Amino acid sequence: MLLRRDCLLGGLSAGLVLALPVIVRADTRSEPAGRLVAAARRQVGVTLTYDAAYSKLDYPGGDVPRERGVCTDVIVRAYRDALDIDLQVFVHEDMRKAFSAYPALWGLKKTDRNIDHRRVPNLQAFFRRAGAAQAISEAGADYRPGDIVSHMLPGNLPHIGIVADERTADGSRPFVVHNIGAGVRLEDVLFAYPITGHYRYRV
Repeated sequence: MLLRRDCLLGGLSAGLVLALPVIVRADTRSEPAGRLVAAARRQVGVTLTYDAAYSKLDYPGGDVPRERGVCTDVIVRAYRDALDIDLQVFVHEDMRKAFSAYPALWGLKKTDRNIDHRRVPNLQAFFRRAGAAQAISEAGADYRPGDIVSHMLPGNLPHIGIVADERTADGSRPFVVHNIGAGVRLEDVLFAYPITGHYRYRV
C-alpha cells in the first residue's frame, strides 16, 4: 500500500474503495450546503493528482494549480467557490490571535499563510474554535451534505473530505468527496477509516 506523507498529511493510493450505486438526495444546490457539495464535486476530473509539496502562495486567495493538490485543498476550494469563504485567511487570522490553540506538530514558532490552512489538524482546530464541531456518530444519517469529516488513515495520517448529497444504494451512508491519492473523487469512504472529526461550518 502506497502512503504519501501529509495531507498535508494523508494520502492513499486509489483502488481501495469499491464504488457502489448511489441514491441522489433532493436538490439542495441553492442552499449553502448544496453549493458546497456542488463546488466539491466540480473538482472531480479537474484535480487529477495528489501533490503535498510546499508551495509559496499568494495571499489572500492563494492556491496551487487546480490539477493537483491534497485533501485539504478540496475543502478550501469548495468554500471559496461556493460561499466566498477563504479558509486561508480565516485560519491565518485565527492562528495569529490564538497560535497556542493550534497543534504544535511542525515546530513552527509563528504562522505560515502558505501552508497553515492546508494542514488537516489546523482545519480541525479552526472548525472546533468556530463552534462547528458535531458529534462523531456511527450512523450515516447523522452526516449531512456539506459536512466536513476528518479521518485517521493507516500510519497516523490525517485526512479530510466533504460529505456529498449522494448515498449508497442501501441508503445507509453518504458518499464523500476527497483526494486520498489519485485526485479528487466521489467515493464510499465515510466509515472506511476511523473518524476523528465531524464539522458543520456555515457562515
